[in-house]
Amino acid sequence: MAHAEIGIIGGSGVYQMAGLRRKREVRVATPFGRPSDAYVLGELEGRRVAFLARHGRGHVLLPSEINFRANVYGFKKLGAERIVALSAVGSLREDIKPMDCVIPSQFFDRTRGRISTFFGGGLAAHISFADPFCPAVQDALERSCKVVGVTTHRGGTYLCMEGPAFSTKAESNLYRAWGMDVIGMTNLQEAKLAREAEICYATLAMVTDYDCWHADHDVVTVEQICEVLQRNAEHAQEIIRHTVRGLPKERACKCGSALAHAFITDRKNVPAATKKKLALLVGKYLKSRDERREARGK
Repeated sequence: MAHAEIGIIGGSGVYQMAGLRRKREVRVATPFGRPSDAYVLGELEGRRVAFLARHGRGHVLLPSEINFRANVYGFKKLGAERIVALSAVGSLREDIKPMDCVIPSQFFDRTRGRISTFFGGGLAAHISFADPFCPAVQDALERSCKVVGVTTHRGGTYLCMEGPAFSTKAESNLYRAWGMDVIGMTNLQEAKLAREAEICYATLAMVTDYDCWHADHDVVTVEQICEVLQRNAEHAQEIIRHTVRGLPKERACKCGSALAHAFITDRKNVPAATKKKLALLVGKYLKSRDERREARGK
């Protein structure tokens, strides 16, 4: 079912991708339930892409209601090897201003009970997540931001909170004391699952406000954020177009082999039902010795 090479996840304020040619919608069935919405397939800058609105069109899903596993599995099923994710965030630093863009390099998890792995059910795997983002996609995003002329900050930590309420002042000031840079509600689970699916992943974080620590933003409202989102969305669409155009055709990063040394369960102990459920993700690693020998002989 390979229809796309690059996945695009639209965050708050970005519910469609402008400039798509030959576009069509597909509903993707997954072992983990329904994705947030239909995937919109098409051509962008000569590349085959799939766009998904993270919160659904019309923004109907809270961050904790998003089926992250289904969303990422759907991209894998469509053939995407890279995902570029858009995200609205609050700034925890004076020098990162509303309307700036951030390409974070790290995460800090403040969510509670969200499922962020495909594994379990008799198969244990432990990916390396020291560096959560793909540097090749980050590089393409940074180049594109410079072309568009948006003030961009490369690096920093994205604190992923539970939500849906915004921070208290005590929380916001604590996160600043910890050295966090931006705050959002969604991207951490996507990044972990993309790594498990061996898909390159990077975030373009669009700053909407200063969170409530700032004297001029001590009350964060949806109305204020939406005004900035509309302006940010225009920049985001242009940045994504340049990024898609600039991504190398071939992957030279380590993302495509993230599971090569991740499994701790003996192959012969993996339940058949789990093998079947996760075949798209792990089939190449869980083949028996005879199956691997047969594949090499073909």
